[in-house]
Amino acid sequence: MATWRRDGRVTALQRLGCAGLAGALSLSLTAPLELLTVLAQVGTWHCRRGLRGAGQSLCRAEGLRALWKGNLTACLRLFPYSALQLAASRRLVILFTDELGHISHWRAIMAGSLAGMVATIVTYPTDVIKTRLIVQNRLEPSYEGILHAFYKIYRQEGLLALYRGVSPAILGAVPFSAGSFFVYINLDKIWREPIVHFTPLQNFINGCVAAGVAQTLSFPFETVKRKMQAQSPWLPQYGAVDVHFTGMADCFRQTVKNKGVLGLWSGLTPSLLKIVPYFGVMFSTFEFCKRVCLYRNGYIESPLNYKLTPGVDQSLQPQELRELKRLRRENFEPRKSALEN
Repeated sequence: MATWRRDGRVTALQRLGCAGLAGALSLSLTAPLELLTVLAQVGTWHCRRGLRGAGQSLCRAEGLRALWKGNLTACLRLFPYSALQLAASRRLVILFTDELGHISHWRAIMAGSLAGMVATIVTYPTDVIKTRLIVQNRLEPSYEGILHAFYKIYRQEGLLALYRGVSPAILGAVPFSAGSFFVYINLDKIWREPIVHFTPLQNFINGCVAAGVAQTLSFPFETVKRKMQAQSPWLPQYGAVDVHFTGMADCFRQTVKNKGVLGLWSGLTPSLLKIVPYFGVMFSTFEFCKRVCLYRNGYIESPLNYKLTPGVDQSLQPQELRELKRLRRENFEPRKSALEN
């Protein structure tokens, strides 16, 4: 069992801002690996010579900036996605929490997965646009930007095209959650100590391992999703997808038939290589942004460390602390005036 806790010294808006900035920075720094993952999943011509060859071929054909294709869309998607996930997660955690304020690891993972599913469905069109921008030639683009892509896909292919591939995205949440749960229920056995005694470094390693296992198990669904997002009769070479299909089940079948079973895991290597730098940058950036917020709220002396401000009750909410400071100033000013008189 675990207890659901969040730092009440940081407001919801500040927490969302910290998560958004941390996510945008980590996405931007690992964007080339994400791009290579998507290209391998779709099966474009760049990937015929392996991971390194794909990057070199892309840079020669479209320039170095091509390694960041679709990254702006991913960063812009992050803010509504994070807001929706946070709101849904808080509701679900409250729903799954017992009378004593405890929640099991399985229920916590389920709450996070369901919240992620809600955020995925609502923001899914931006994920389709990101894939389309990645697979197109930057020098001869079919889409001139995010809004143009949205308008063109909607006009040429209809509203449902913006949700193409959403089924495998939802189904992939099942093995993803199962993989995460399998790792977390065995953490105390791996480290040979209770979970509550884990250090921040151990938690970081645990998160990376859980993400690696979960991604590996759900990767076939992710591959099929990307192929479905990219395929379009309105794009050159049908979106450069390496197999042609009529739906999700047929996409699985054609991929195995033409590429073998391991074809469902094409692009797994750059996806796994992305985990450590992605989470490392995200966690460190989030912690620094959080310290800045705690400093601005008056709880710590400096954003460079966690040294608490003397005389400040750390259990107070930011609004309560501001109100207390205001009352102290109002009480201090009349006393000061009386002493001066």
